Amino acid sequence: MLHKTVETDKPKGWYVGPWNSDIPIPIGYANEGVNEKHYHAQMTEVYLIAKGTSVAVVDEIAISLQAGDILIVEPGEVHTFSSSSEDYLHFVLQTPFVQGDKELVE
Repeated sequence: MLHKTVETDKPKGWYVGPWNSDIPIPIGYANEGVNEKHYHAQMTEVYLIAKGTSVAVVDEIAISLQAGDILIVEPGEVHTFSSSSEDYLHFVLQTPFVQGDKELVE
C-alpha cells in the first residue's frame, strides 16, 4: 500500500514511479497549469483533471479543460498549459516510462 498527498506549496510533483517503487509508470500531479512547452518522443501522457479549469495547448490548438476531463497527449505532440484557475488540480500518468524523454521547445 502507498498513500501520498498533493504538496500544495509546489506547482507540480511526482508521487511514485519506477525510480522509487515497483510501479512501472510515473504518477504525478500539478496544482497549476505549468507553462513549459515540450514534447516526449516515446511517452504518452494522460492528464486527469480533478478540479478547476485550465487551457492546454497541444500542437498549437487550445483546449479548454475542466474537472472530469481527460487529455491524452501522444508522443511528438508539443504541449503546454497556458493558464489555469487558482483551484486547478490534475493528475498525470506517463507510459511507457522512458527516463529523460522530455524535449523543451522555445
